[in-house]
Amino acid sequence: MTDVRRRTVIGGGLAGAALLAGCSSEKEEPVSAGETGGGRKPPSTTTTTRPAGKPIGDGSTSDTGPQPHQPRWTRLKPGEKPPQFVVISWDGGGETSLKLNSHFQQVAKRHGASMTYFLTGIYFLPGGKKMLYSPPRKKQGASDIGYFPDRFVRSTIEQIGKAWLAGHEIGTHFNGHFCGEKGVASWSVEDWKSEIEQAKKFVKTWRTNTGITDLPALPFDYEKELVGGRAPCLEGVDNLRKAAAELGWRYDSSGARYPTWPKKVEGIWDLSLQAVPMPGSDREVIAMDYNFLANQSGDVNGDKAQRPKWKKQTVDSFMAGFRRSYDGNRSPLVIGNHFENWNGGIYMEAVEEVMGQMAAEPDTRLVSFRQLCDWLDLQDPEVLKKLRKLGSAPSEGWASYLA
Repeated sequence: MTDVRRRTVIGGGLAGAALLAGCSSEKEEPVSAGETGGGRKPPSTTTTTRPAGKPIGDGSTSDTGPQPHQPRWTRLKPGEKPPQFVVISWDGGGETSLKLNSHFQQVAKRHGASMTYFLTGIYFLPGGKKMLYSPPRKKQGASDIGYFPDRFVRSTIEQIGKAWLAGHEIGTHFNGHFCGEKGVASWSVEDWKSEIEQAKKFVKTWRTNTGITDLPALPFDYEKELVGGRAPCLEGVDNLRKAAAELGWRYDSSGARYPTWPKKVEGIWDLSLQAVPMPGSDREVIAMDYNFLANQSGDVNGDKAQRPKWKKQTVDSFMAGFRRSYDGNRSPLVIGNHFENWNGGIYMEAVEEVMGQMAAEPDTRLVSFRQLCDWLDLQDPEVLKKLRKLGSAPSEGWASYLA
């Protein structure tokens, strides 16, 4: 399901940046963040076995109560340095023969991390039922990324349920992945609403569409779970955000922004990807696997002899972006990826390596977008306003700056 066509360059005022985008029955208490809003990391998560819950619709989804393994945030105290947030997110979120969805659930478990899966809706729709999809301004059943074979549809449904029980967020990457001037970039607000409604429908009716009866219902109500997404190729952002705001979403991650504290656009949090320094060049690239590929090999099967160097460059770049925030203004770092084996899987290996390095740093929290929104919404607006003014660490120190 690889889509590696060249993406649109989205400058967004980021001068000099090379910006492209790929494509138990037991009751649990939330994890405490301590008295400070920073505090200790949550313990390693484990998949929770729960009762079936209250079925919704055809039984594809169900209401099983609050999601397990969620942090309990508190407001920053006067003069307190904010924690360093890192969001690891996955465009598509499918489970194929590579088994990367399930693998990274285990990686996250080791590091006490939560992540966001931006699920592609048609990954729940068998190819034989593709005519159920009516993409805006395209032929019935059209898709630029094709459809999963039935076995991958099944494994994706199974792993998405497990991921939610392990504390991860399920957002959306929409459906057909249409890029360019005749794709999502041209969509109206109503087009986006149609695409979103269909993405939700495919998740909410997978049992009817697939005929699968031996998998449990997804343990969440997708109407409530879905509060954000990322657009294909990071295009069509303006109208998407208008649609998202009307639908009551909390955030969008479809653009590129400077490494500063986020603000709201159209009434929702702009949690876009950042550009990070690319060692060995004078450029910054958007923090996503595809962008490294585009700047390194330009192809999914690049020179094998160069792959160790490319992997190190990717790790170093992610860590340079992390250190700039961690030692600087503590702005949240957002990283985007795909479950792909591009260049022999070096980008998956790089993400796994940096997750370990980042999680080991004091006061660092690897969170989902929803969890980051929870923290942001809890803070004093005046404190957030002061944080947004910072391009680096406050010269007078955090205690004085946030007193």
